[in-house]
Amino acid sequence: MNLHEYQAKSLFRAYRIPVPTGQVIRHQSELADALNATGTDQWVIKAQIHAGARGKAGGVKLVKSASEAETLARALLGTELATPQTAGKALPVKALLVEETLAIEEELYLSLLIDRASRRHTFIVSAAGGMDIEAVAAETPERIHRVTVNPAVGLMPYQCREVGFALNLTGQAFKQLGQIMQAAYRLALDKDVSLLEINPLIKTADNALVALDAKVSLDPNALYRQKELAEMRDPSQEDEREARAADHQLNYIALDGNIGCMVNGAGLAMATMDLIQLHGGEPANFLDVGGGATADRVAEAFKLILSSDQVESILVNIFGGIVRCDLIADGIIQAVKEVGLTLPVVVRLEGTNAAQGRARLAESELQIVTAETLSEAAEQAVKLAGEAR
Repeated sequence: MNLHEYQAKSLFRAYRIPVPTGQVIRHQSELADALNATGTDQWVIKAQIHAGARGKAGGVKLVKSASEAETLARALLGTELATPQTAGKALPVKALLVEETLAIEEELYLSLLIDRASRRHTFIVSAAGGMDIEAVAAETPERIHRVTVNPAVGLMPYQCREVGFALNLTGQAFKQLGQIMQAAYRLALDKDVSLLEINPLIKTADNALVALDAKVSLDPNALYRQKELAEMRDPSQEDEREARAADHQLNYIALDGNIGCMVNGAGLAMATMDLIQLHGGEPANFLDVGGGATADRVAEAFKLILSSDQVESILVNIFGGIVRCDLIADGIIQAVKEVGLTLPVVVRLEGTNAAQGRARLAESELQIVTAETLSEAAEQAVKLAGEAR
């Protein structure tokens, strides 16, 4: 689960990671108070969406007067913003962060994430922070430094010093970097953070470090013990179908193809999509109904698939272990009747109660094609999608 920048910075303040003075606004009428609260006569106004590269898209701008701030706020609030990181989709701007301006001497990069290979928290830092950090990583990877934290002993002071030397910091900034890294590590452990990114971490003219930007992502599997943070979720920043799927405990990701997929198990779902492509088709989604699927959940999964107008056929591939195939069949029948489905459906059932499931589909007298093997099912789904055009 992603947090907005202003939400991430509220966590930073709680852990004494320095951030600029600022205030979030959701209405134009709140702007004057936010400008006055900074105590400066120049401000940075930042659109709050769940994406980076906002500056390149016009979502982060410096303003030098109240009238200029009003014009910009009016132009951003209530609109949508697409950045190079939103994959062509525009996200709604429902809030702006108004912050003081700072004298920037140097821009650094610092992030903390969970490295799946080592299964440990890892700091990634660079002296070349800012908007082009991706280019730095691709073209000059030697400027990127990594520090892996041993969970048995935690982040050690010598590791912070090594990073300080790598970033060519001295004096107050050198000392402050260690404090920021230790605070970031405590925050990650306390709040089940999967990614914490500060880009840029600036060094000011008086040799102080400030987190000018903040990105925090939380482990969705740990939200049950982070209830206050779970309430910060902003569904408007998520794909509507993916948000609906999460509410029904379904794993759904929208794709660009024409063959809807409903599968139980992530590995089986990937294999199903591979076979669809092998037979010349393109999957319209990844959808894992999980091991504890009920008829109602399967019906909701069907509706999610049908919410895409690109879908031309649907492939249901269920291997019944924990989930029973007859329940899946009931869900398919229920969904087809509720939605009034006219698209071709191919169903492959195997495992627990597979015979009963196939019998229920046959007795339903619905236009559903059954297949014995996964390869046959994928081939049929691709063929029927072509005929439906």
